[in-house]
Amino acid sequence: MRIFTAALTAAFVFLLTGCGQTPVPKPAGYFRIDLPEKRYVQYDAPCSYSIEYPDYARINLLPGAASDTCWMDIEFPSMKASLHLTYFDIHGNLASLTELTREMAYKHTIRAEAIEEKLWANDSSKVYGILYDLKGNTASAVQFFVTDSTTHYLRGSLYFMAQPNEDSLMPVIKFIREDIIHLIETLNWR
Repeated sequence: MRIFTAALTAAFVFLLTGCGQTPVPKPAGYFRIDLPEKRYVQYDAPCSYSIEYPDYARINLLPGAASDTCWMDIEFPSMKASLHLTYFDIHGNLASLTELTREMAYKHTIRAEAIEEKLWANDSSKVYGILYDLKGNTASAVQFFVTDSTTHYLRGSLYFMAQPNEDSLMPVIKFIREDIIHLIETLNWR
């Protein structure tokens, strides 16, 4: 009986001390995201421009506030994202429209770790602008504006219907950013 009690006590002490390693919490894991194959559809917007948008997205045309304004969302339902597009006719207000877009991008500096600006210029199609990449846990990950600098102005901003978390959203942000660049590259003013 003494041997059994001693063995039981030794086993109990062994179990209490374990392997001697301090438990370390594991970081949260994220689900694997299967992204669709890229294919594009031509769209002639009623807003004086045409674009190519991804076939896995859908267009939602919104009523405009004024006759020289046109609002449209390109929704990515499987990715819970939406690219909000606003078109303006320019009436001597290019500087104010550009400043408004810059202000809207830089409102995210509270949460952004960095904001990178990429200048855009395509002389053959008269498309000029800036693409803003917002780094960090910001509400909007990508914003841009393009213009012909005399008549047309288009601004866009990408938002997700989820709490901002750059680590989990990064693959989708990069994926949709490519679609935004394709949209800008295929944009034609009418």
